[in-house]
Amino acid sequence: MTTRPAKANQTDDASMSLIEHLIELRSRIIKAGIAVIIGMVLGFIAVWPQGPIKLIDILILTFAPINDRFAPIQSVGTTEQFTSYMKVALLVGVILAMPVIVYQILAFIIPGLTDDERRLIFRALPFVTFFFLAGIAFGWFVTTPVAIRFLVGFSDTPLIQTQPTLSDFLETVSMLLLINGIVFELPIIIYVLAYLNVTNARQLANYRRYALVIVIIIAAFITPTGDPVNLLLLALPMYLLYEVGIILARFVPASAQKSRG
Repeated sequence: MTTRPAKANQTDDASMSLIEHLIELRSRIIKAGIAVIIGMVLGFIAVWPQGPIKLIDILILTFAPINDRFAPIQSVGTTEQFTSYMKVALLVGVILAMPVIVYQILAFIIPGLTDDERRLIFRALPFVTFFFLAGIAFGWFVTTPVAIRFLVGFSDTPLIQTQPTLSDFLETVSMLLLINGIVFELPIIIYVLAYLNVTNARQLANYRRYALVIVIIIAAFITPTGDPVNLLLLALPMYLLYEVGIILARFVPASAQKSRG
């Protein structure tokens, strides 16, 4: 007589636990979404054609193949300009909201955080912003210019004149910059995982060969252009960032790992 109610209670407890996790996930998605929307408003100001920054003009003048015969970028669709500008504004919103996004992800996937661990994540947020902006800068000055030059000048024949559409050009540039920014978060993620005793420097060092293979596979998968030059330019810093993560993991206090263990 008593076993059936016990099973029912266990089922209710499991259901409530699942519901609580879904509620927490929804809450963190909403918080990250609000941060992206706020950043997107600022991004809209940055890309507005009559605004003070004119970010789209900067991107075209920086990366597009400029010539004297015609405009470097063409717009062929009725809504292409508006949608392209909005996509770049969204990218700016994601960039500005990245510390909030990273915190919400870590707080959800790593349950049972203590106050010290939460403070660690908060202290890591400025470094999250720094490394993300460093990745954007690396993409701006290294990866993106090389990739655009390689793709536009691939055939090197006077019979073909490359004039990208606005949407295609901005999508390629935006994806390259965003991917570089995300990849540069790797050292911070490794340090936080080492601090939480999910991994350690010795394990990471022992997996160097596997990490190199995984880095090449990931770089090939996420490279938006698909060319080998850009793949190499993305895979090399990814592996170097893995090594930086190993170095940072060595500075994790032993007391922190023992307390988690």
